[in-house]
Amino acid sequence: MPISEETVTFFNRTVTEYDPAEPVTLSDDTVYRLSLDYEDEQAMSELIEEFLGRIDKTQLTALIIGAWSDESDVSSAALVETLVQHAGELPNLRALFIGDMTYEEREISWIVQSDLTPLLNAFPQLEEFRVRGTDELKFQPFTHAKLRTLTIESGGLPASVVQSLAASTMPALSHLELWLGTDGYGFSGNVALYQDLVAKLRTPTLEYLGLRNADIADKLAVWLAGYELVGCLKTLDLSLGTLGDVGAEALFNSPYVPKLHTLDLEHHYISEEWQEKLKSLPITVDLSDPQDDDDDGDRYVAVSE
Repeated sequence: MPISEETVTFFNRTVTEYDPAEPVTLSDDTVYRLSLDYEDEQAMSELIEEFLGRIDKTQLTALIIGAWSDESDVSSAALVETLVQHAGELPNLRALFIGDMTYEEREISWIVQSDLTPLLNAFPQLEEFRVRGTDELKFQPFTHAKLRTLTIESGGLPASVVQSLAASTMPALSHLELWLGTDGYGFSGNVALYQDLVAKLRTPTLEYLGLRNADIADKLAVWLAGYELVGCLKTLDLSLGTLGDVGAEALFNSPYVPKLHTLDLEHHYISEEWQEKLKSLPITVDLSDPQDDDDDGDRYVAVSE
């Protein structure tokens, strides 16, 4: 399943497409999305400069960057540099989404990112940072005191990115959401890698843990079912992956899962028998979008290419 719908809300605000021909009004209800169409000759860096030139930069608190080129090999490096150059003029930027594209604009596996660490270093007030696409994505270990929500959406998350995150420090983290994907589109790693990541990034404020779109969903579920951290969360999200009866049984028998508020298993391969058992848990369990193994017994994550 490709990403077919445009983002409509971000940072609890309604997304508005930036139109150079229309007035720009910053508010607490709206977040602007800057994106280039195929016929645009302008570079994203130029569009960012234009947008910033039309606003009171000290009042900008959230921003979305969509498609930045119609060339498939152009990375986010230039736009990252532009944003960093203006960081001193954007002291109140609290939310940033890099790569908001549907499959009609760019398949998720074709979104070429870059080293995004400079953004985290340049914007110390960021509370939410969201990234789509992991081709060439890099992070250097960083420390960020204010970041509460970190989301990385991908069809295949490289182990190198996870290792860099595990070496970072985010003491205010409350929402950690990673889309793992499949090895056919760049996923590398194993359960031990994510055990290390969560052990190092867990904070007293962590309420949401999402290891979504995972080809290793059953293995993750078996580990998490016995992990005491789960009992401290509000939401455990294993949606969009290949979770089946092995993972369902582990979650059902977990002493920690019943302490959750929500267990999100949307897009799964769980039998009706185990679905009924999960429904009996004293929490909200999302079992929407059930899937069937194909004729060869294979399962697929929701988002890959």
